[in-house]
Amino acid sequence: MRTPENPRDVRDALVGVGRAVRLVLLIALALLFLIPFYLLVRNGLSSEADITSPGWTFFPSELHWSNIRELFDDPNVPMAHALLNSSLIAVLTTVGTLLLASLAGYGLARIPYAYADVVFYWILGTLMVPAAVTFVPSFVLVSSLGWVSTLRGLVVPTLFSAVAAFIFRQYFLGFPRELEDAARVDGLGYWRTYWRVVVPNSRPVFAAVGTIVFIGAWNSFLWPLVIGQDRDAWTVQVALSTFTTAQTVNIHELFVAAAVSIVPLLVVFLVLQRYIVAGVERTGIDD
Repeated sequence: MRTPENPRDVRDALVGVGRAVRLVLLIALALLFLIPFYLLVRNGLSSEADITSPGWTFFPSELHWSNIRELFDDPNVPMAHALLNSSLIAVLTTVGTLLLASLAGYGLARIPYAYADVVFYWILGTLMVPAAVTFVPSFVLVSSLGWVSTLRGLVVPTLFSAVAAFIFRQYFLGFPRELEDAARVDGLGYWRTYWRVVVPNSRPVFAAVGTIVFIGAWNSFLWPLVIGQDRDAWTVQVALSTFTTAQTVNIHELFVAAAVSIVPLLVVFLVLQRYIVAGVERTGIDD
């Protein structure tokens, strides 16, 4: 007569199979995620003939590293200056958004006044307004101020984010009041409590929101295209669009430029990725 199998062994075997399936799925998803990056590198280091050839090869027989030098020597596209502009705009936008949104979130969460909820709902209401509706009035305002093709015109109108203010408010609602009460005992007001106690203990949410804002500012295209009308005001995304025109398509430089443009984003994401999930999870959803 056959002896029944140990239930614990069966359970362990099922757990092992489940882990193996998850590992295979994760590897498959990782490979799918890496395909666009592989194409950028592969085509960026290829010649025009290799890119447009009907016969596909995993990598061309000869890697054209000179494509990178050709990109930065191109007289028609100031790529180095565009990278500098995008870096400056993304950093200023991130710092300004973090400051304004965190102050707004802290005020809505901690400073008692009669119309706090009304203000909060108005802020949420702005999320319902399509960006296309406010685009033309924003351009008219920036143009009337003489900010076209200036750093102020590219940065100032994008500083406040309702989403960032909402995230900060939700986070500060769950912030330990004991720390703030201790600061009050020491004679600190709202501003010094925010700056000396709240900010140092809220690094995860600052890092998470900062990463999201930085990526959004770096990838912004329509507003910099309309406001940055001079070549000196071009950002990376605007510079990328110039490689594709009605007359010509500079394929290999386009791929090289795209690969170069994502390097800062990869660096920021790799450095701060552990804060993204942690920071958002700690914001809370319930009021």
